[in-house]
Amino acid sequence: MLQLTNTLTGQKEPFIPVTLPVRMYVCGLTPKNEPHLGHARNFIANDVLRRYLEYRNMPVRYVQNFTDIDDKIIEAGLRDGIPPAEAARRYMTGYFDDMDALGVRRADVYTYVTEYIPKIITFVERLIESGHAYSIPGNPDDPENTDQDVYFATDTFPDYGKLSKRDDEAMQAGARIAADERKRDPRDFALWKSAKVGEPWWPSPWGHGRPGWHIECSTMAMDTLGEQIDIHGGGMDLIFPHHENEIAQSEALTGVTPFARYWVHTGLLQLGDEKMAHSTGAFVTIRSVLREVPAPALRLYLLAQSYRTQFTYLQEQVRAAVTRWRRWVEARSTAAQRIGAVVPLVGEDDPFLAYQTDFIAALDDDLNTARGVATIDDLVRRLNDLTAQGAQVDLAVLAAGVAMLDTLVGVLGIALDPALDIRATIDDATREAIEELVGQRTAARQAKQWAEADRLRRELDERFGVEVKDTSQGSTWTMKS
Repeated sequence: MLQLTNTLTGQKEPFIPVTLPVRMYVCGLTPKNEPHLGHARNFIANDVLRRYLEYRNMPVRYVQNFTDIDDKIIEAGLRDGIPPAEAARRYMTGYFDDMDALGVRRADVYTYVTEYIPKIITFVERLIESGHAYSIPGNPDDPENTDQDVYFATDTFPDYGKLSKRDDEAMQAGARIAADERKRDPRDFALWKSAKVGEPWWPSPWGHGRPGWHIECSTMAMDTLGEQIDIHGGGMDLIFPHHENEIAQSEALTGVTPFARYWVHTGLLQLGDEKMAHSTGAFVTIRSVLREVPAPALRLYLLAQSYRTQFTYLQEQVRAAVTRWRRWVEARSTAAQRIGAVVPLVGEDDPFLAYQTDFIAALDDDLNTARGVATIDDLVRRLNDLTAQGAQVDLAVLAAGVAMLDTLVGVLGIALDPALDIRATIDDATREAIEELVGQRTAARQAKQWAEADRLRRELDERFGVEVKDTSQGSTWTMKS
């Protein structure tokens, strides 16, 4: 049975949905800049969780939001010299381009804050009516301005802090907004923000304004999935205040607990000593990496650590992932050429069932993709051993190995298509020159002209950035990333 670490309880728990499909909501992008590798890590992890649930015969209804109006989007519009709405559209387009390249499947439903304003207003009105929220003048220095701010009253929700396990002092220090003496409690957070000069706004019972950050996700999750959802995903940096506040306003409104039965948080990707984030300027865009690294190899790199692990982005580890992916691609391609249309062994006759068992055991253990990837490494080595048998190999067995490989990498969403390799974009003349030198080197090795073979290896590296690998089946070459 799949076990997931639930941030709410701090325990690894069996995942048992109340009904099918599994109701899964993932906090999406605030489109204010090109997506970075930290975003890729989070959305790939949730994509694998979705794929694995489906692999284990649990269909999923997957919802993801876009915060397409926000202080930072307004700043992005000013920075880019365009209206905030245009900035949001620009970076949402970039998001889809990058995620499509990385094999992240599209959500069943995407929600957008700007399309949910009336329902958000209704949600806030109900919180005020039930005594969980209050309004105050939004512009106290301008008595002619009647616009108001609306805050959630945290003292009306006794369980406030149960997700992040923070005490009152830590929650006050970690609040996203600056201290505001107008609030009843320093922990109170904005549900509706009065408009500032030059900002986008919508009409509301409290005058001109726009939603606060947290209210949007509660509104959109409930509207698309109901008052209780199975899985709520997002990065660990959202635990407080965003997800803490989602719980408070949602459970205060409905009385249904818990709002999300499993809170599944992805560890942060570091760049040096800082978390990768636009706000710090410490980030590497997905697009910049994909100019040099095959997209499936980048996905493999991000899955080689279990999803909850915090780790540091290192280019040498990315290069190692490229080599690993190419090894998988070459093993599959070589085996597939041998088997042709041979039907693989299936059922109890399938000699590769042990790899499937190990893979399932790995992912059942809190989606341990690191162990899952290691299992695929073992499978690839077995495929290569079989291929090396030449004419003696049982092609039905070899076909079963290819089928199992396709199944397991499919769960991880890692394509093994040689056409996706960076080297596939090399022009024909360059490819022919590389192949000619590799052929000359092979001939030199066969003639035991080792010095010439070494010289040709150096030439391939210096002229083309090509790395040559010698195997029992001959020499192969790859472009260094």
